[in-house]
Formats: sequence, structure tokens, C-alpha cells
Amino acid sequence: MLEKLKNMVAFGKKATTLLGVDISTTSIKILQLSPNGNKYKVENYIVRPLPPNSVVEKNISDIDAVGECIAQAISILKPPVKDAAVAVAGSAVITKTIEMNAALTDTEMENQIVVEADQYIPYPLDEVSIDFERQELSERSPDMVEVLLAACRRENVDARVTALELGGLTAKVVDIEAYAIERAFTLLVEQIGSDDEQTVAIIDIGSTMTTLNVILGGKTIYTREQMFGGNQLSEEVQRRFGISAIEAETAMKRGGLPEEYELEILAPFKDAVTQQISQTLQFFFSSSHYNEVDHILLAGGVAAIDGLCDLIQESLSTPVRVANPFADLTISSKINKTMLENDAPALLIACGLAMRGEY
Repeated sequence: MLEKLKNMVAFGKKATTLLGVDISTTSIKILQLSPNGNKYKVENYIVRPLPPNSVVEKNISDIDAVGECIAQAISILKPPVKDAAVAVAGSAVITKTIEMNAALTDTEMENQIVVEADQYIPYPLDEVSIDFERQELSERSPDMVEVLLAACRRENVDARVTALELGGLTAKVVDIEAYAIERAFTLLVEQIGSDDEQTVAIIDIGSTMTTLNVILGGKTIYTREQMFGGNQLSEEVQRRFGISAIEAETAMKRGGLPEEYELEILAPFKDAVTQQISQTLQFFFSSSHYNEVDHILLAGGVAAIDGLCDLIQESLSTPVRVANPFADLTISSKINKTMLENDAPALLIACGLAMRGEY
């Protein structure tokens, strides 16, 4: 039988609340949402730093360290639920859309995919977790339906499932980061005034990786990852002022660095971010028939840097906004709203995962 990737892409029926757990290169982010009418309420969240090198380029290299970090976060958060959704990076996943007979049941589709798997997936079937989802009817033939296949090496899935278990959680869903971002985007559409005909570039700049997701009509049409992130700024601050990584992160958030920081370190970094975004978009333009995007949303920890949004908008002549999926949601009284607003751009994936209360 076909091994499901923990319902990775199977959007289904309404179910219980899930914790969204985003395992990034440098931190664990856990978010709890609850239904609130036709929207959500932000119940609680936590961000905890990971030990250095426990996650390398979005691959877990020290499961015990990640599990311990999750356990510490859960002991502080004390959530009422222990079921969770987690995601693998898009670069770890192969996706392919195929056409199949629309009259087939899910079981019949599954059996056929098993027989034909080697046509679509360049790995032995016993080395991957695989899932599929019916899409729209084929434009070529009403008797056929488009089916989205997603496959990921089992070791990547198992590492996340095990890390959650070590942290006291149960992985009910293993998703794909791009789909989590796509889901969180539904909370941002009204803020930017986007319509189905407009392209929106969501640029997530993390500690070591920048990810571009281009969305059109609510669906991801392009994704790309590049090695570039906020660690470059942190490392330069550490080097210039002879301080530790934790001291550098704290000083950059709360202030207190020498005057030359703004002009000699931060300003060149913001220019480098702008140039990186421009280059990343050029990759999209060169591989598609598009030559512009209608909106840019900045996500990730770097997005919160003061003045960065305006600089990018001026440089690229495109509307730019910092992504805050919680702007129109009810916020629990236990949450510091100022902290949440600062952390919001980095919580986009965790938000999209926490919205997977349907599996």
C-alpha cells in the first residue's frame, strides 16, 4: 500500500486544533490557533532558539537536541492539545501533477500510483513517503482528473515525527512549507488588496535561507530557495564588536550597539537584502512568462528590520508589505501584542501549519 506522508497534502474534513510547529535552522516556533467564527484566535505562541548546527539547511542533524528544544517550549507554553502539524522544506519534496481516470476511487488511484511510481519518482518506493490529492478535472478531457503527487525521502519525514515525539507531541500532519505559506496567505489577501489575477511574491528571509513563493489565484506557481539570510548580519555584528551570537541578537532587537552599527553594518546589509530579492525575482521572471509581480510580502525574521520594507519598495518600484497574518485576528490576552507583531513575519509557516485543523 502507498505510504501517506502523514496526510501531507490531503486537505480534508474539519478536525481538532493542531499546534503549528515550524522547525527552522536556528529556532523552534510553536503556534496555537483556535476557531473564532469564520476566522481564528491566536491563543499562544513561543519561539525558542535551537543549539547551533542541530538543523543544517533545513535538515535535522541532531534529533535529540531538536526534541529537547520542543520539550522545553511545550513546558513553557503548556498547550491544551498535543497534536501537531510540522513541515518539510520544499527542496526536500518532489511534486508532480499527473492525469488519472476521474472515475477511480482513492484506493484504486493509490494502487495504480504504486504500480507506476517509478515513472514519477526517482527513488525506490521503500525510501520515500508519498501522498496524492485530487485536483481539478482535466481541461483536455472531462473523464480525467489532475492528481498532485508529493514524495519526500522517508528519513526527512521520520526525523520531524521523532523530534516531535521526543518533545511530547504527536505529529498528525507532515506538510510542505510552500503549502503552509499558501494557506497562511489567505489571511493576508485582504490586507494587500490582491485579486486572483495578480501575482504575489512572498519572500521569507530566515537565518540562512531565503525562500521565494509566487502565488497566483491562491495557488503557488513558483518556489525557489537560496542560501542567504540574517546570520550574515549577526555574524558581522559579532565580529565587529567582539560579542557572542546571543548578545548580538539581543542588541540588534533592543538597541545598544555603537553608532557605527546603523551606517556601517545595517545599511549595507539592507542593500544586500534588496539586491538578493531582485536577483531572486529575476530567476522567476527568466523561467516564466512574467516580467513583474504585483505585490511583495516580506516574511522571516529579517522582514522586521526597520526601513527595509520602504527601501525594497523604492528600489523595485513594487508595493511591499511586511507579512502579518495575525493583523485581523483576535489575540489572546496572555500574548504580548507588541512582541507578536515583531515576531509575526517569522511565524508565517507556523501559522499555515496551525491552520491545518483539517486533515
